[in-house]
Amino acid sequence: MKLEIRKLSAVCGFFLIALVPSMQSQTAKGSTDFPFRYDISEEVTISGSVTGVFTKAPKGMMNGSHLLIATPSGSIDVSLGAYGLIGKDALAVKLGEQVEIVGVMKTLKSRPVLMARTVTAGDQAYLIRNTHGVAMSPQARERARSVTIPDGGAR
Repeated sequence: MKLEIRKLSAVCGFFLIALVPSMQSQTAKGSTDFPFRYDISEEVTISGSVTGVFTKAPKGMMNGSHLLIATPSGSIDVSLGAYGLIGKDALAVKLGEQVEIVGVMKTLKSRPVLMARTVTAGDQAYLIRNTHGVAMSPQARERARSVTIPDGGAR
């Protein structure tokens, strides 16, 4: 059994060593080739009315939950990631509700999509992704809410 594990580890190590240089050569071309790269300096803010709420992505959209937002310039597909509409402190919006969304516009599957970082509905702000674009799980939202700041208060 130990010999099989060693062989398996050696094979996995070999593939990892072979894979890393190819990954480095792809990323060396520039981070703009990576469609999910989240650059906070490219953030935009949109406001509009909720015309669609999808807990599961309809065909043709990237995975995760989505909102469709009507703006003066047209309809925008907003990606909320896997956790945007589930768990404690999840986004709660209704059709027709006015929202403000901060995120980065991307083109995925030849369609524009706003990768939401925050959504404000009414007087409630919801954290969808962190500043690196990583979707906030319900547990991560809980931890972020309970972080203590230096003066002893909670953030």
